[in-house]
Amino acid sequence: MRELETIVGFEHVRVPGAADLADATEWSGLRGRADAVVLPGSPEEVAAVVAWCYAQDVPITARGAGTGWAGGAVPDGGVVLGLERLHRVRRIDPAWWRMEVDAGVTTANVARRAREAGLYYPVDPGAAESSHIGGNLATNAGGPHALKYGVTRAWALGLEVVLAPGELVTLGGPVRKDVAGYDLVSLLVGSEGTLGIITGAWLRLVPAPEAASSLAVACESSRAAAAAMERALTCGVVPAALEFLDDGAVAAAAVGAPAEVPPGGVLLLADVDGDAVQVARDHDALREALEGGDGVLAVVEHPHRADREALWRWRDGIGLAVVAQHGGKLSEDLAVPTDRLAEAIEETRAIGARHGLQACSWGHAGDGNLHSTFLLDAANPIQRARADAAAQDLFALARRLGGTVSGEHGIGRLKDGQLRHQWAPAAVAAHEAIKRALDPKGLLNPGVKRP
Repeated sequence: MRELETIVGFEHVRVPGAADLADATEWSGLRGRADAVVLPGSPEEVAAVVAWCYAQDVPITARGAGTGWAGGAVPDGGVVLGLERLHRVRRIDPAWWRMEVDAGVTTANVARRAREAGLYYPVDPGAAESSHIGGNLATNAGGPHALKYGVTRAWALGLEVVLAPGELVTLGGPVRKDVAGYDLVSLLVGSEGTLGIITGAWLRLVPAPEAASSLAVACESSRAAAAAMERALTCGVVPAALEFLDDGAVAAAAVGAPAEVPPGGVLLLADVDGDAVQVARDHDALREALEGGDGVLAVVEHPHRADREALWRWRDGIGLAVVAQHGGKLSEDLAVPTDRLAEAIEETRAIGARHGLQACSWGHAGDGNLHSTFLLDAANPIQRARADAAAQDLFALARRLGGTVSGEHGIGRLKDGQLRHQWAPAAVAAHEAIKRALDPKGLLNPGVKRP
């Protein structure tokens, strides 16, 4: 700790506290260990800390706000390298639709600063007010509007990153096209801090949509909702978002639901945006598609901004509402082909029943990303063991349906070893070879993203 203090200053090195050793999965009992927390104040200090750790064979776990859902920021000894002091918006170029930021800038602040410049940053993962752009990049975070706009990788023009054994480099940058070498930006985005530590990024922006409108559609069953979703995706409109909540999730959050949310049943939430003429046209076409089949109970329009914002705030709080039912949950972020979504939803309930757990699902239906969830008392070890076993069944289900064990949260520690079941041996070998090439000592976030 004394040696690290010479790099970042006495006041920026401390003994780890409880909050440094867990992330949003703390309810699961996952807790790490560390010897020191170091808070660099610049990318150069990050590089110097990594160089010291690499020379001393000390593990390094990069950490943002700790809002992850896979245990990716839970340390396994050594140094927790916190990036919260790197919180500058370095520059905004409104005319060129881009922004340069430190890794510790919150997602909400990026969106706010873009909006103030008449621009739009559409990536909206949960916990936007606290989650950091660096963490979004490390996990390739998604969210409801990834259906139209893509996940975080689609908005990263370039990265500033510290590579082993402590070299600060820039990959990409303000240029919009670059095929000069391997796509190292894409390799680092989603690597969960195991290949390098992101300290800054150039982000792509777009002009802010002129208008937006939302629809809430109540259906009598998961099958009816899946059929409505299929009609929505084939009607010629690209929704900005198309969300699904089964009846269990809707019931859990019913108390706080806006008055305009249809009561009961399974719920689809659809969002369209663009210029005013386009939004009006897309809204009508989408409504016609959604209500044009069997099993649709009600369609409620939300054309006004205040109503839309209330609807989506309620949607963002579904996870907390579900936790409140029993005090805990195990929620996995499966992604399956969209035509297999109804099977995944129904099988989630069946898996929960087999393990004696109440189950529900919600998520980003438009791109097949489902949060299959088991409700439990987090203090009950029997229920936690049942939930862990049920999660293994979910992973097998995702593979059987041609999907993946993680659509947006990453592998972290909680899904250690799952890639070996999903990938061919040659793909696993390539994954491991990349890790060895960029982190030969295995010190960057050890134990995370292992196949």
